[in-house]
Amino acid sequence: MTSIQLFSPAHWTDYELIDCGGFEKLERFGSFITVRPEPQAIWDKQLTENEWRHQAHVKFIGTSSNSGRWEKWKNIPDNWLMEYRYKKMKLQFNLALTGFKHVGIFPEQAINWDYIFDTIKKIQSPQPRFLNLFAYTGGASLAAKAAGADVVHVDAIKQVVSWANRNMESSRLHDIRWVVEDAMKFVKREIKRGKSYHGIILDPPAFGHGPQGESWKLEKQINELVKDVLQLLDKEQFFIILNTYSLGFSSLIIQNMIQPLLPKYDLIPTRFETGELFLSSNTQLLLPLGVMARIDSLN
Repeated sequence: MTSIQLFSPAHWTDYELIDCGGFEKLERFGSFITVRPEPQAIWDKQLTENEWRHQAHVKFIGTSSNSGRWEKWKNIPDNWLMEYRYKKMKLQFNLALTGFKHVGIFPEQAINWDYIFDTIKKIQSPQPRFLNLFAYTGGASLAAKAAGADVVHVDAIKQVVSWANRNMESSRLHDIRWVVEDAMKFVKREIKRGKSYHGIILDPPAFGHGPQGESWKLEKQINELVKDVLQLLDKEQFFIILNTYSLGFSSLIIQNMIQPLLPKYDLIPTRFETGELFLSSNTQLLLPLGVMARIDSLN
């Protein structure tokens, strides 16, 4: 049965969204507090500018649509660690002040890490197979590996895959298979090879480029990619997560795209959830951070 709902991770010790508004967000990652742009935070800040300035260690200043610089207000290293724990899972993330406003982690995805860890534990297989597409620094890959899966991690950017490898080593995990490749090309080759996976997560950007200059635009190509990815799912024990972060993209779009395809690929889910990812601030605001679908046969 399909349901539309809100998804947000429970509070975790090393992260908090302190406030958001004025197209910015005030966040704590481990011991350090950042100010970063947030295009969806169109409302007013609840804390004063002085309170933001007093708390923050560093602020990202955009110099173009895709890059910028960090203005340090207090002492903060260029690289540091933060931790995430859930049940027997303990993950370590290497964070950094990049030139693209990111620090190496998307905190709202923690709700998916929990789901991946729990769902893989339900699969009746000596080693469940898990595929992470557009995998970034690998939070989902680490969660799957911590649950005992055979993990394939695919991202088009070599430096980001190296970053994910450092996270694996810091988390004392091993044997994730790293693939630097365009996601669509990889999926089409896996279909030809007759490969299958018990679990797949896709977290595509709104737009981007592959390692050979391949062009990606979410609205134009996501339907084709989903059709291909569904062919890779194990018919009996499967789960799939699709995240999209694009302004104006609705969870109903995801539902309309995926739901009619499932019977065509002999996939019979026991759970089909769509909804909105968000983070809750300490000032009682809810910050939307994309829409999502989670589908599985393992309830």
